Amino acid sequence: MKKILVFLFAILTFSAQAAESKDGAAFNPGDMIMHHIGDDYTWHFADGLVAPLPVILYGENGVDVFSSSNFYNANHELQPYNGYVMNHGHIYYADANGQARTVEGKAVGPLDLSITKNVASMLLSVLLMFLVFMSIAGAYKKNRGKAPRGMQSFFEPIIVFVRDDIAKTNIGPKYERYMPYLLTVFFFIWFNNLLGLMPGGANLTGNITVTLILAVFTLLITVFSGNKSYWGHIFNTPGVPWWLKWGIPIMPLVEVIGIFTKPFSLMVRLFANITAGHIIILSLFSLIFIFESVAISPVSVAFAIFMNFLELFVALLQAYIFTLLSAMYFGGAVEEHDGHGDHGHGDAPHTVAAH
Repeated sequence: MKKILVFLFAILTFSAQAAESKDGAAFNPGDMIMHHIGDDYTWHFADGLVAPLPVILYGENGVDVFSSSNFYNANHELQPYNGYVMNHGHIYYADANGQARTVEGKAVGPLDLSITKNVASMLLSVLLMFLVFMSIAGAYKKNRGKAPRGMQSFFEPIIVFVRDDIAKTNIGPKYERYMPYLLTVFFFIWFNNLLGLMPGGANLTGNITVTLILAVFTLLITVFSGNKSYWGHIFNTPGVPWWLKWGIPIMPLVEVIGIFTKPFSLMVRLFANITAGHIIILSLFSLIFIFESVAISPVSVAFAIFMNFLELFVALLQAYIFTLLSAMYFGGAVEEHDGHGDHGHGDAPHTVAAH
């Protein structure tokens, strides 16, 4: 029932936006969708409910801090402010005509350190995670030796699952050193996926910059965890003819490329799946205004509700996949390939990968 009310709220929001179209312009679903999945200097929760965010710039005037609302006049039209102008979601220096200043045909602007919608959403999710897990940690200390209760009982099976079925299985005895990262990335992705499904939520995990940074963390941990066996398999792959390794170094080149393609796939997979889900749901809502018929609304709402429930599963699934593949990469980096080492069951990562 709550889910249905949430969707009805979203439909009313889109209806108001369509009805408020200035100068009688037709409803443009592409602009609406890109506005909702993109980053912005304001946080648009619903029509008429917009929160301006702080703009922080460093440039010719030193450090400038002001509200993003200064870029809009009383009619909510863009205007220059303090020597800056906002254009297509970016801030540039303003010229004498109030347009973006260009140098050699390219718009130039200051260093932008603003708190955008995605940044604000990330800070909110970090605060939420801090409160949740500090509360759980406090409950463990207070109820030591007792059965978990409340929020503690909900999260404990998930944490144990990440430890036993992801970290231990794929990394082996050295799994403990990677648990902080694996738990952090799992819950960070999951929480932000869920927050992004709420009306007015930011599309944080659908921002390729965010998924890039997460993938880079996995890459760095994998590279710096690599032992002698790991690097030996990359530059001196066993069972490969010598001329493929030293004569025409195809195999070392392929293995080195593989180091980067693995985190690249993590980045693209998370970005594409989350963004696609948002676009599909918003597109289903847009059908009501594209056909300009109330008769199509029950069908659109039904499919949108179905997709949103599916996205709740995808939100958890993508967090699981990112964490699982990261653990597999870590396991491959610390595994001793001579059959004696770190895993004690050297083929475990390959077994999980096969599944």
